[in-house]
Amino acid sequence: MVQDFDAYERELWAGRADAYEKGFARVTRHMVGPLLDAAGVMEGTRFLDVGTGPGVVAAEAVRRGAAVSAMDADTGMAEVARRNVPGLDVRIAVLPEVPFGDGEFDAVAGNFVINHVGDPGRALTALRRVLRPGGRLALSCWRMPGSGVLGIVRDAIEEAGVPWPDDIPEPPFMEHGEPAAFRRLVAGAGFREVAVEEVTWEHLVDPQRWWELGALARVGSNGVVVGRQDAPTVARIKDAYDRIVAGYAVADGRVALPAHALLASAVR
Repeated sequence: MVQDFDAYERELWAGRADAYEKGFARVTRHMVGPLLDAAGVMEGTRFLDVGTGPGVVAAEAVRRGAAVSAMDADTGMAEVARRNVPGLDVRIAVLPEVPFGDGEFDAVAGNFVINHVGDPGRALTALRRVLRPGGRLALSCWRMPGSGVLGIVRDAIEEAGVPWPDDIPEPPFMEHGEPAAFRRLVAGAGFREVAVEEVTWEHLVDPQRWWELGALARVGSNGVVVGRQDAPTVARIKDAYDRIVAGYAVADGRVALPAHALLASAVR
């Protein structure tokens, strides 16, 4: 039976903060500058970092001189964020809950968080509430369907002939992971001046380390599926992964995995 998506997400990320910081957070870091630029974050900006994770966005906003608050659904992520950004005010909350007052912020941003909520429309409405009139929203998400850095382990799972489990739900955001649909979603929550741009880059990484920090560390649904398999099946998936990832090899033994994201910006 497919679980409630939000409940599944809480189970998925529990205890994964350190592994996420060492792995996927190094990919998503690429979007921090563009995200904060789109939100207009500068000195004196009252800024909310939604889904702060290990606090990478919050740290850069602090460096810019903003007055930063943050929230995350996972207590482990919040602990890591507090460690990385001393003195950061981090609240524990699951979107669409936003534990701040109406109009409290000049800017709100979320780096790859809107694709992890059960009801993206309600989440956007909640984020609009805490923005002042004229305040700016910026959100990044993965281009759907996932490929390259996001989808390579799932591609290996499929190539190895391992069926996708019936109890793992697809993200409700799947239907919004292309520019026109993402723009409609944000505009539908009452935002204006909505713009969505595509951003592509390459993540350079040791392929064995990427396997260990993703598939074997049980980060994300792909890691959950790999973690459920017996040793011979894991070896079969790894063989498929090695074949696929070899196509992205560069001269120094690393691989250049393509990353495809969307960046939405809007005004309250």
